[in-house]
Amino acid sequence: MCKINKQLQTLLLMMFLGSPLAVHAQGTQADYARAGKLRKLTANKVFKTRIEPHWFAGNTRFWYRNDLSDGAREFIMVDAERGTRDRAFDHARLAKRLAKATNKAVNATHLPLKRITFDMSSEAVWFRALDKDWKCELRGYELTNEKPEPVEKKNVPQSKSKARANIAAPRKWAAFVKDHNIYLRDRKSGDEFALSVDGTADDAYSSRVYWSPDSSKLVALRTRKGTERKVFLVEAAPKDQLQPKLHSYNYRKPGDQIPITKPHLFDVAARKPIPISDDLFPNPWSVGEIRWQPDSSRFTFLYNQRGHQVLRIVAVDALTGKAWAIVSEQSQTFIDYAYKKFTRYLDDTHEIIWMSERDGWNHLYLYDLQAGQVKNQITKGRWVLRGVGQVDEEQRQIWFRACGVYPDQDPYSIHYGRVNFDGTGLTFLTAGDGTHSIRFSPDRKYIIDNYSRVDLPPVTELRRVADGKLVCVLERADWSELVATGWKGAERFVAKGRDGKTDIHGIIWRPTNFDPQKSYPIIEKIYAGPHGAFVPKRFAAYSKVQALAELGFIVVQIDGMGTNWRRKTFHDVCWKNLGDSGFPDRILWIKAVAKKYPFMDVTRVGIYGGSAGGQSSTRAMLAHGDFYKVAVSDCGCHDNRMDKIWWNEAWMGWPIGPHYGEQSNVTQAHKLTGKLFLVVGAMDRNVDPASTMQVVDALIKADKDFDLLVVPGGGHGIAESRYGTRRRSDFFVRHLLGVEPRTE
Repeated sequence: MCKINKQLQTLLLMMFLGSPLAVHAQGTQADYARAGKLRKLTANKVFKTRIEPHWFAGNTRFWYRNDLSDGAREFIMVDAERGTRDRAFDHARLAKRLAKATNKAVNATHLPLKRITFDMSSEAVWFRALDKDWKCELRGYELTNEKPEPVEKKNVPQSKSKARANIAAPRKWAAFVKDHNIYLRDRKSGDEFALSVDGTADDAYSSRVYWSPDSSKLVALRTRKGTERKVFLVEAAPKDQLQPKLHSYNYRKPGDQIPITKPHLFDVAARKPIPISDDLFPNPWSVGEIRWQPDSSRFTFLYNQRGHQVLRIVAVDALTGKAWAIVSEQSQTFIDYAYKKFTRYLDDTHEIIWMSERDGWNHLYLYDLQAGQVKNQITKGRWVLRGVGQVDEEQRQIWFRACGVYPDQDPYSIHYGRVNFDGTGLTFLTAGDGTHSIRFSPDRKYIIDNYSRVDLPPVTELRRVADGKLVCVLERADWSELVATGWKGAERFVAKGRDGKTDIHGIIWRPTNFDPQKSYPIIEKIYAGPHGAFVPKRFAAYSKVQALAELGFIVVQIDGMGTNWRRKTFHDVCWKNLGDSGFPDRILWIKAVAKKYPFMDVTRVGIYGGSAGGQSSTRAMLAHGDFYKVAVSDCGCHDNRMDKIWWNEAWMGWPIGPHYGEQSNVTQAHKLTGKLFLVVGAMDRNVDPASTMQVVDALIKADKDFDLLVVPGGGHGIAESRYGTRRRSDFFVRHLLGVEPRTE
C-alpha cells in the first residue's frame, strides 16, 4: 500500500464522515504563505488618507500636499471662506519651467519640491528643488533663485481657558515632616514647631501640604499603611547569567488592606489642628483634588469610597472643620471613576462642571459650588459623552467628544460637539457616517475632520465651527490599489442581544480567497474588559486578525453587554459578573450571522484572547462548552482575586464575596470540554502568572487534557509574539480544520 500523509488521512476521514471540509482543503502551506505576506501586500496601497494643513496668516486659506501612488504628489490650495479646493498651481507648467532652468528632466506628477512657502496672495511660491532655492511668480511662472523672507506667524491661541496655577507656599514658613508629623520652620529665624503630634510610623503625615491662599491654614494628608503584598517571579533563563533570578514587586490584590489617606486641617497661628469629622469619607479608596477657595474660607477634596459606589466632593469649613457634601454621587452598582470622571472648578462664578451617569447616560452637569445643588444638566440625550476637550470659561462653552449622537450610525462612532454651560447651543461639528478625529484651524473657526469605518477608507472634510456645516470635501481616500490585491475588508454586522431589543455590534473578517461554497469554522477574538469597547471602528488596510482568517477561518469580534460606552444598564451587566463576558449576546450574534451566511459553521467555533480576554476565552470553554469547542487563552486573569486590585474591585466590587470564587476559572476548571491552549509569560508583571498556573493545577486535578506554553522571560501578551501567534494559529488549524499545520 502507498503511504498516506497525516493531513491526507484527516481529509479522507472527514470525507467519509460527511464533513463540509470534504471538498476544499484549508490551513494549507499556501494559506500560511499568503497570511505571512499579507502585511507587505497591503502596505502603502491607500492614498489621501490624511492631510497636513499649512495655514496662511489670517487663517482663511491653507495648502497641503497629497502623496500618491508610485511617489507621485500633488499640491492643493483651499480657500475656507469661499469653500474652494484647487491645485495650488499648474503642476505641468512649473515642471516645464523648472526643467528648462536646470536642464534636468522634471515630471509634473513628481515635482521635487521641499520647504514650500506661499506669499499671502498666493501669487508666488518659494521652494527648494534640485539643490537650489527658487521663487516662482505664478502669473507668468518665471523662476528665479531666491530664498523666501521669514514670515512671523501670529495665530490666535488654541485655548481661551484660564490657566490654573498652584497656590505657592508662604514665604514665612517651610513645612516638613519629622518623626511622622508635620512641622513648620520659620524661614528667617530657623525656629520650628510641630503642628501635629499624632503621626506614627504606621499612620504618618505626608510632606506635601496645601496652604490656604492667606497662609493662615494648611491641609496635610495622613496615611495609615496597608498590607504590602509581593509577587515573586522566577526568571529561569536570564540573558546575563546561567543561574535563575528571583524577582519581586509590590502588587496588591482584591481584598487586601489598602492605605487609608485622610485630610487634616491645621490653624497655623494657633499651632493646632482643627478636627474634621470623617463621616462623609469613612473608607477612602482615594482622596484627591484638594483645593482651597480663593477667599480661604474652605477647602474641597474628591473622595472615592472603596467599592466605587460613592464619589463625593467634600467641602470643609476652614474655621470650624465642619464638612458637608457639595456633590454626592452614589450607585447601586459601580461608578466608573477611572474612565467617566470629569471635574472642573469655576472659581470666578462659584460653579463646578461634573460628569455623571445618573440619568442612565454619561453626561455633564453644572453645580452651584456654594449651594451644592445642580443648576442645570449641560448635556442630555440617549448618547454618551466620551470626554471633554476644552472648557472656555470666557464664552461659557464646552468642547467635547461623544458617541451615539446619530441614531442611524454605529453607536460607538466618535463625534465632536460644543455646548453652552446652560445646556443651550448644542452643536455637533461632525456628521459623516464613521468615527472621527478633528484638527482646528489656529483661530478655531474651522476644523479639518477625518473619519472612516472598517469598510470605508478615510474621508477628509473642511467644516465650519460656528454651525458645524460642511465647507467642502477635501479628500476621499483612494484605495483602488488595495482592492486590486484581492484585499477583503471587515464587514459590519448588527444583531439583537439577550434582551431581544438591544443592538449588539461586531465585525466579520473573511480570507482573501474566500469561497462562499466552502464551509468555514468561526473564531472569535474576545476582549470583554468593562473599561472600554474593543471592536475596531477605524479603517485599516492590514489587521493581524485578517492574517488569521487567511488560514481558512471566518474571524469575528463583538462588543457584548458589560462593555463600556453605551447606556449605564448595558455596562452594569458586568457588575460582580465578569464571568458573563457578554456571552449570551455573543452567541446570539454569531448564530444570527451564521443564519445569514450558511458558509459559517456554528458547529466549529473557536475563541481566543489575552489578559481579560484570556480569562474570557477560557470561561467560554467552561460555561459554554456546548458552543465554543477550541480556545487559546493568553496571560488570563483567571481568578479575579489573583489580579490587580484596582481593576478587579472596580467591576467585581468590595468586599470580596462568594461571586469571586464562583466565577473563577480555577473553581470551574473541572467543567472543561473541548480543546484548550493556555499561554503565559513567566515574567508577566501585569497579570500574576500564578493565575494561569492555578488553572493548570485545577485541570490536572480534574484529569483534563489541555495544552500549555510557558515562555521563560516572556511578559504580558506573549501570545502576540511571532512564536506565540504561530502556535495559536497552528492550534486552531489542528483542532478546527482537522489538519496538521505546516511544519517548517
